[in-house]
Amino acid sequence: MMKEQYFKWHNKHINQDMEMLVFGEKGYPVIIYPTSMGSYTQNKDFNLIEAVEWFVNSGLIKVYTPSSIDNDSWYDKKIHPRQRVLNHMNYEKAILEDVVHRAMQETGSAKVAMAGCSFGAYHATNFSFRHPELVGYLINMGGAFDIKMQLDGYYDDNCYYNNPPDFLPGLENPYLYEMGIVFGTGEHDSCLDKNQRMSAILREKGIPHWLDVRPGANHDWPVWREMLPTYISQLNLGK
Repeated sequence: MMKEQYFKWHNKHINQDMEMLVFGEKGYPVIIYPTSMGSYTQNKDFNLIEAVEWFVNSGLIKVYTPSSIDNDSWYDKKIHPRQRVLNHMNYEKAILEDVVHRAMQETGSAKVAMAGCSFGAYHATNFSFRHPELVGYLINMGGAFDIKMQLDGYYDDNCYYNNPPDFLPGLENPYLYEMGIVFGTGEHDSCLDKNQRMSAILREKGIPHWLDVRPGANHDWPVWREMLPTYISQLNLGK
């Protein structure tokens, strides 16, 4: 039985409450985002956390599943796209201060692992490439990374620097070469081409990574439940 804790607090950056489940007592901190507009309980509800229960109970990892504000940022069609990206940037500040720093303090780790499925992989990837000094591992499963589809044709500097396919090619940061990066996708995944594109950018930059294309696999939770324990098992959890 995994130790599970629930937390709720008010964050000044997004001016609303955040919620989060935390699994385990010690180990390398793994922060897992929900998919599009998903709840902080989503990764538990779809048994993704159960898939790595052995690693949690063995004290190898401690898992954090924070809430998102997708409904108030990228998916809020009632507000101008400029405000959507600004709201997302405030959410990133909330994650940085209240989740990442907390996880590092609780576990004594100098870095965290970021993970997510589908749009959660966007969040994990965007944060990791914007803050590579804080992220030791990046685990993507069925990810989509280009945010332009949420912007209705609008694009400014803030959009650019939160759109990994655009800002990554020009990014020069030595920490990128230290990060363990995996793009997990499937032969029949609707996001296959998006993962191949990100892999090509990293390959062009000489950044080590693993593009894992699974034969016969599609874009769904059963695939991601198989992927996550495989990827966790290959981390150097003492690093």
